[in-house]
Amino acid sequence: MNKITLITGATAGIGRATAFKLAEDKHNLIITGRREERLKDLKEEIENEYGVSVYFLPFDVRNKKEVSEAVDALPKDWQNIDVLVNNAGLAVGLNHVQDGETEDWERMIDTNIKGLLYITRKVAPLMVEKENGHIVNVGSIAGRQVYEYGNVYCATKHAVDALSKSMRIDMLKYNIKVTQIAPGMAETEFSLVRFKGDEEKAKNAYTGFKALESEDVANVIAFAVNQPPHVTLNDIEITPTAQANSHYKNTQ
Repeated sequence: MNKITLITGATAGIGRATAFKLAEDKHNLIITGRREERLKDLKEEIENEYGVSVYFLPFDVRNKKEVSEAVDALPKDWQNIDVLVNNAGLAVGLNHVQDGETEDWERMIDTNIKGLLYITRKVAPLMVEKENGHIVNVGSIAGRQVYEYGNVYCATKHAVDALSKSMRIDMLKYNIKVTQIAPGMAETEFSLVRFKGDEEKAKNAYTGFKALESEDVANVIAFAVNQPPHVTLNDIEITPTAQANSHYKNTQ
């Protein structure tokens, strides 16, 4: 029987690539995101290519009411969720903290921390009830080392790191796996959002080296998810070969 996997932020980047990769591995998918037309197109494309079933839920993870109503409205057969991929996340702006824009801060906190918690609070009890499941949280190396201009974004990803470790402990007795995936520099729509639509600045961030692609991270997520029942990969950090950590990269 195919596993059922719910992926947040599935309309672009790592979430979209993960949907394709897990569909290739014969997972039935619940895909979520704010852009309903993209979800519809993705559902059609995946079902036609891989022959799996796809259910889409358009909602904003920042809105607790929308999250709750969407999960509650799932048909009974779709509530048997085996894997939750908490992928929805973003960075907005590059300011020193004393010059920061509070709207940017709130958007990152509401998405990266509260959004992850809202969806986990709805899905985790379904896993606890059957004493089985796997939660994958997409963090960042920004959750390990802070860097200039990173302040609030780094703080949110440090929170994801702490929450991932806490979830592992809290749900240990229910046989629920928790994995954190912490990517380094990845060339996705993420950078365009961070630079607020400035395509030139987004592109220049990756000049001089080969960054990760969405598919690279999706492959690692799939590797973690497809381990045998007795094996859990708790924490995986993935960077481009040219990047050692948040501070050092080779652009020669």
